[in-house]
Amino acid sequence: MNSESLKKIANTVRGLSIDGVEKANSGHPGLPLGMADVSTVLFNEILRFNPKNPNWFNRDRFVLSGGHGSMLIYSLLHLYGYDIAMDDLKQFRQWKSITPGHPEYRETPGIETTTGPLGQGLANAVGMALAESILAANYNKEGFPVIDHFTYAMAGDGDMQEGVSHEVCSFAGHNKLGKLIVFYDSNDITIDGETELSFSDDTEKRFESYHWDVQKINGHDNDEVLQSIQKAQTITNKPSLIICHTIIGYGSPNKAGSEDSHGSPLGTEEAKLTKENLGISPETFHVPDEVFELTNRAIEAGKAKEDAWTEIFNAYCDKFKESGIELQSLINNDLQDLKIPEFEAGSSMATRASSGKVIEKLAEQFPMLVGGSADLTPSNKTKASIQKVYSPGNKSGTYIHYGVREFGMGGIMNGLALHGGVIPYGGTFFVFSDYMRSAIRMAALMGLRVIYVFTHDSIGLGEDGPTHQPVEHLAALRVIPNLVNIRPMDANETAAAWKIAMDRIDGPTSLVLTRQNLKTVDRKNGGFANSTKTEKGGYVLIEDKDYEVILIGTGSEVEIALNARELLNKKGIKVRMVSMPSTELFDQQTRKYKDSVLPVDKTNRVAVEAGVSQTWFKYVGLKGEIVGLDRFGASAPYETLYKKFGLTAEKVVSTVLTMLKKA
Repeated sequence: MNSESLKKIANTVRGLSIDGVEKANSGHPGLPLGMADVSTVLFNEILRFNPKNPNWFNRDRFVLSGGHGSMLIYSLLHLYGYDIAMDDLKQFRQWKSITPGHPEYRETPGIETTTGPLGQGLANAVGMALAESILAANYNKEGFPVIDHFTYAMAGDGDMQEGVSHEVCSFAGHNKLGKLIVFYDSNDITIDGETELSFSDDTEKRFESYHWDVQKINGHDNDEVLQSIQKAQTITNKPSLIICHTIIGYGSPNKAGSEDSHGSPLGTEEAKLTKENLGISPETFHVPDEVFELTNRAIEAGKAKEDAWTEIFNAYCDKFKESGIELQSLINNDLQDLKIPEFEAGSSMATRASSGKVIEKLAEQFPMLVGGSADLTPSNKTKASIQKVYSPGNKSGTYIHYGVREFGMGGIMNGLALHGGVIPYGGTFFVFSDYMRSAIRMAALMGLRVIYVFTHDSIGLGEDGPTHQPVEHLAALRVIPNLVNIRPMDANETAAAWKIAMDRIDGPTSLVLTRQNLKTVDRKNGGFANSTKTEKGGYVLIEDKDYEVILIGTGSEVEIALNARELLNKKGIKVRMVSMPSTELFDQQTRKYKDSVLPVDKTNRVAVEAGVSQTWFKYVGLKGEIVGLDRFGASAPYETLYKKFGLTAEKVVSTVLTMLKKA
């Protein structure tokens, strides 16, 4: 298509973006005005997509990492046939619209990921490119490139300044993700003003040092944009960065090139002048018939590309039946009934170790269980023996060495899950969940099946001391909506926790695991519950007839509470012991079930957990007590720490006795 036609489409994108922001009296016009040319060339000439089937598996992925410029992508999706009507553009940033202030995954057709927190869109794009690479290496056959697509991302100066961009771009270069192409909207402006206020990196040299291919172009020259993408597509052993020198607020007579165009409407008069300057109709939300005729060609071409792929895929399934069935199930997210191991009673092992044994079993059954660790594989026990390490020389590997990049790992795992066809999990010490918290929050917001293996879960870590002892982290993660945290008490609860995490398709799960050994409860003898009921979040583990006290514990503290029960029994005090590995799952149960575990008339309750007490008041009530740790830890053997900090059976007993005296 000639440059003049592309310019008409780009200017229509600009006009719609101006109008959306003006009508909402809120938004960011600068990015859409500046990157309209680059994105138009990409959508019209390059991108493989079919708006009638936005979830076509072999489509190219496009990520707008600078999600504040959302009117850019909404305008493009409208023009290129996605189910976004003009009325939707007019409802930009309004209640229940599908055009929210930042793009939201699942809410809007054609949106590949929720973006807004800068840098994370880049991380997601790296994950998508990684998923494509793994799946292609495992399933493509000679003459049958059934997994063969690119991931494109658009990032700005803000993305480049965020620390996570350094983590993931270094990772992408190291792993030679050649089907990742990033457009850097280099306009030298941030909210505060010119980037020189805080940013003087040589981005070209930075990315060359990451082993990326780097090009520099005029982002308003269609020919340069097209040629740079075509060149990037031929470079298979490196990701590509295309530095697009652009003008923020392009076309605005008085605000172009200024921070004034970044995050607020141009204003009625300036919007009018900008349209005049660009040769756009003054009519609001106007799309010339000619523009729809031009974009329809790309729409038809996209449908033809999917039809051609479907033909190849059907032939693939006929010729390679086993691989075809397997790949189809991955595409459709069909998870077979996975078997988990059962652990013998009386054994003693850390839940991180029992988790490792469960991973061994799961990896044998599910080929695209993509694991990894942030440089803590031996400690996290996250690698199954059957898993091969992913590397530039072995892209079929399903185990990822993320390096010391916890935040990057979290964002990349989100991208893996968003791409589909794989189930990602990743490990680190629980204390470092702080580093990846924003990525965890985004996984919860998007409803992604991502699994976090958090080991060394408490002061049970021991000698490494308070810098590595996560006393407040469970409480912090419990407040994230749609995140399920499970802190199992023994090996069998750990196995059940993994099953829950694998089956959960609408949100992430964190498995919070011990370093120290825990006894595996004998569920066939001694009156203990015959099943873990971990999926209920909390359940009666064992109880005395006519009990008068309820003890509630999680993880390693269940063992402490059970020892306290024995001591209380010797004093004639009868106890119900509740294991509550997941407060989130417990809260999801019916009122009838919750009352059956924690009867409203049984107010003598004590919760025991080696962490801050804040989240337990909900379960013990105003008359209950909490044996917790509302301070930082210390460096010493874990047995010493539990004793010195009062996390002992004796402390639980004394707490119960004091409580009963008050009753």
